[in-house]
Amino acid sequence: MTPLSPDQIKRVVVRGTNWVGDSVMTIPALRVLRKVLPEAEITLVLRPGAEGLFTDADYIDNLLVYDRRNVFSALKQVHQWRKRGFDLAISFQNAFEAALIPLLAGTPFRLGYATEGRQSLLTHPIPLPEWRSSKHEIFYYLYLIAALEQALYQTSTICEVDPDTSLDVSTARQEAARKQLTSYGVSENGMVVAICPGSINSRAKRWPAESYAALADRLIKEGRNVIVVGSKAERDVATEVTSKMKKKPVDLTGKTTVEELTAILSTVDLLVTNDTGPAHIAAALGRPTLVIFGPTNPLTTRPLSGQAEILRHPPDCAPCMLRDCPIDHRCMTAITVDEVTEQATTLLRRTSFARTVRSLCDSVA
Repeated sequence: MTPLSPDQIKRVVVRGTNWVGDSVMTIPALRVLRKVLPEAEITLVLRPGAEGLFTDADYIDNLLVYDRRNVFSALKQVHQWRKRGFDLAISFQNAFEAALIPLLAGTPFRLGYATEGRQSLLTHPIPLPEWRSSKHEIFYYLYLIAALEQALYQTSTICEVDPDTSLDVSTARQEAARKQLTSYGVSENGMVVAICPGSINSRAKRWPAESYAALADRLIKEGRNVIVVGSKAERDVATEVTSKMKKKPVDLTGKTTVEELTAILSTVDLLVTNDTGPAHIAAALGRPTLVIFGPTNPLTTRPLSGQAEILRHPPDCAPCMLRDCPIDHRCMTAITVDEVTEQATTLLRRTSFARTVRSLCDSVA
């Protein structure tokens, strides 16, 4: 590894990941980057929408949105990067373009994984770790910052401590989220359960719509407020779920930005979801989260939080990582409404107990 000096690094640009869930998994790496280069100005580059995750983040200084539509979009990025005069580019992405842009922008130091034939584009190419498929994805991003620390200080302790996965939302944003829920008809009394029945990049990750509908009906019958969340691209599955329900929930699918959704999830009592972005958001916010896993690998992509639990009945073919199941979707249909309801109810009881304890402590204080 070619040595670097902290004095050489005044402005850092980090090319973030494409998906919201992946962006959440980069949070520990971004936090330690701030510790490794405490005096540097750090800019995070993200796809449109994902920047809403970092509204209250104190470990980055600037956000730069990259709306990648064509080659002209990439050239615009090159111009912006050159204008900002970055000293170091760190690529969390593995794509060839993610290493080409800083090269064309004249960024003197460029660190990232030596993938996609881009080794010659990087001044600090990092070999893929042998443990990539056996450790959580969070460590994949942390490893890059550990390599940077090694280049700067000839030592690294980053991977020896537990990663800080927490996501911050200000009190003001939480209050605004509660008012927003009230405006949509969510009762201020009773617990709020969010369900996320979609997934943008894989239909195989979706627990059946009729199962979500039955779960939501049971929760409403028990006196819970149920809200449905997701992006505009998940409107179809949300509509399918609500159409199968006996009692209609508050459907916010496609009606919130990522920033608003993050604030809303910071106030809910439970999220039941597929393996998708909101699962990582809610868990990082410290909210009880129940994730239904099927074709994907929880070893590498489950939310790393003591508040997150998973349900999974893997057949021999799992994890297949396929976007569409070529057979009978047995990994998801094997998970019953009864067991999801039971686990969700257990999590809600814990939340209710914790809320009661906090209320008693506040009254004593």
